[in-house]
Amino acid sequence: MLDKNMPESDKREYRESLERSLTVGESILKAGGTSLDAVEAAVRVLEDDPRFNAGKGAVLTRDGTCELDASIMDGRTLKCGAAAGVKTVKNPISFARRIMQETPHILFAGEGAERLAAQMNIERVDPAYFITAKRREQLERKMQEIEAAKKIAASAASRSTHDYYPTGTVGCVALDLAGNIAAATSTGGMTAKMPGRVGDSPIIGAGCYANNLTLGVSCTGTGEQFIRHAIAHELSSLVRYQRCSLKEAARIVLTERLDPDDGGLIAIDREGNIVMSTTTGCMPAASADWRGNRKFQMWVDQ
Repeated sequence: MLDKNMPESDKREYRESLERSLTVGESILKAGGTSLDAVEAAVRVLEDDPRFNAGKGAVLTRDGTCELDASIMDGRTLKCGAAAGVKTVKNPISFARRIMQETPHILFAGEGAERLAAQMNIERVDPAYFITAKRREQLERKMQEIEAAKKIAASAASRSTHDYYPTGTVGCVALDLAGNIAAATSTGGMTAKMPGRVGDSPIIGAGCYANNLTLGVSCTGTGEQFIRHAIAHELSSLVRYQRCSLKEAARIVLTERLDPDDGGLIAIDREGNIVMSTTTGCMPAASADWRGNRKFQMWVDQ
């Protein structure tokens, strides 16, 4: 969790990173580009930024490796693509889009995904590219906590998901001039996750969803919880069937479907309303509307 007492220089760097990503996506939309192009490009910027838990700088598994997940969805057609557990794909979000556009399937994982990436000539890197000193230190601390937890009563350690709570999963949602919505999510998962674990980010309807009839949403938090409650699709369903506003639907899924501190989301509906909300208190995020109004945040309450 980011510390509110962090140096102002660090806060400024987070804002600059978000602004770079926002500017890339916004420029595509202003030029008449598609929402799919915008969300992919914006997420790629953050995958290349070691401050965030996606691509370079992703958190590490218990084995000290990076296993990356990503998904993307087109709200116009409901087509989607996702990759899980990839270790050499430089930009998983672009791989997810290629999966969506060039295969009859949606989700590829592990070795099969790596082979497909090679066949598609996707840009790949040595697995060491993703690993940073900060993440190694974070893993060491977490493993020490895990060992300590084994020595105390099971009742005191019964809820361990927040011990591994991730910070920095990235995502983007967009509404283009044609009225089409897209959503994208990319992550390294949880610090000290068991190798092979897959969270909500590559699961359509859990960590990512887009539908022109309702909204686009990208989620971050305790992935198991977002999967259990199909949070991304639940948000859409509340808007579509219960006629909830986007703001009210977000409040319901974050406070009535999930537990406190489970996570947050960013979303945009077909009217252009924007929500960036979390129950963790911390979620660096940025938005721009059609009027050119920009908003940046580091800490926020639901």
